[in-house]
Amino acid sequence: MEKNRSVIQVLAPSTNEDREWMKELWVNEFGGETVISKGKEHHLRDVEALIAWMDGERVGAATYRLSESDDYCELTGINAVIKGSGIGSELLAVVEQIAKQAGLKHIWLITTNDNVDALRFYQRLGYRIVAFHPNAVDEARKRKPAIPLIGFYGIPLRDEIELQKLL
Repeated sequence: MEKNRSVIQVLAPSTNEDREWMKELWVNEFGGETVISKGKEHHLRDVEALIAWMDGERVGAATYRLSESDDYCELTGINAVIKGSGIGSELLAVVEQIAKQAGLKHIWLITTNDNVDALRFYQRLGYRIVAFHPNAVDEARKRKPAIPLIGFYGIPLRDEIELQKLL
């Protein structure tokens, strides 16, 4: 017997409530309204965003930045409220589609050395590790002290891992 799955709908934020929800999500997940990747600070107000909805509830979000002059899309954040439900995969598929429609050649992202679940997720979806940035999180922590010293699974949080997918 097949499990009854709810439909995931992905939309751009359109209301003040959507934007407040995104802000709260970033504060809870990333320790503030900014993320830092490869030394560059991204503020929530300056990135494109998508919200995943299921049964009338916000259940996830993705943020990204298109760089048409450099032919790439940077995924700056992805969050699923319900893990293992397809929310992250659906959000990522929509971001990839947007990047392809913009004529971009690849999408890339940064995760951290402790985020083994993210490494598994992205690699299963065709992303490849293309660079390792030792001590990058230590450097980012100087600008954003809210970044914890210890990450997932008790792993010291120190390095950035760059992944990329050709579109």
